Amino acid sequence: MANSDSLLMPIAIGIIMLGIGLNLEFDNFKTVFKKPKSMFTGLVGQMIVMPLVAFLVAWIYPLDPIYKVGLVLIAACPGGTASNLVTYILKGNTELSVSLTTINSFIIVFSIPLIVQLALNVFLGKDQPVDVSFSSTAGEVTSTVLLPVLAGMTVNHYKPDLTSKLKEPLRYILPAILLLVFGYVLFFTDKESFGVSEFVQLAVPGLILNIGVMLIAFIGLKRILKSKESIYTIAIEMGLQNSALAIFIATNVIENNQMALIAVVYSSFSFFSTFIIAWFYKSRVTKNDKR
Repeated sequence: MANSDSLLMPIAIGIIMLGIGLNLEFDNFKTVFKKPKSMFTGLVGQMIVMPLVAFLVAWIYPLDPIYKVGLVLIAACPGGTASNLVTYILKGNTELSVSLTTINSFIIVFSIPLIVQLALNVFLGKDQPVDVSFSSTAGEVTSTVLLPVLAGMTVNHYKPDLTSKLKEPLRYILPAILLLVFGYVLFFTDKESFGVSEFVQLAVPGLILNIGVMLIAFIGLKRILKSKESIYTIAIEMGLQNSALAIFIATNVIENNQMALIAVVYSSFSFFSTFIIAWFYKSRVTKNDKR
């Protein structure tokens, strides 16, 4: 890829993460101390359970090894404002959702390099497309994710009036940039080797992952948390991933556009599937409570 093309992706991701940061506050960290059980449970679900399920699905489902790594990569990139939006619409625990997004923005600097390296070793071994080191991945995530998020949070803290003015146009700008990222990946993909059958092939394991982790959250958290809102909030956080970040890691760090395709496919349905599953759970729980 040309230098201008290689700069496009990190700039796009940086703008998206800056937008996420503008919706976060440093006060969100207080939730860790106010509701440690919910926070810890949510972080374990996103950072440990989600990748483990992705490894299991990738191990069992017949996929090209490069797509297996891509599936695990999706699981390593926790959701952003999309999960916050779904939680808000379904009247879940929005404070918990936003707090998880805030803390995850810092944790992924260390977790993504570890998970990616493990996935590459497990599924590709000596056939790795590029030598990916922990330091290089951590550096890329820091510069394109952590620093823009911190910048957004800082602006939101010191210039709330400016943030309120930016939020409305960003509602349209960020989705447009996201579409640009998806289009970028598809443009550099061999059109003849990626059609409807290939889409379905990648969508099935993605859907298994999406539904699987949400069911695990619903069933497992009933024994741990009393709040039903917190339960389906954590399930939403596990079901919706930051596909744009996964695409960036695949194309710019691992330098494999093919790997990014599964993230593009996952993003095409995960918002709707996550919303429907969470809505169904909430409706059923609410109905049972009225009996």
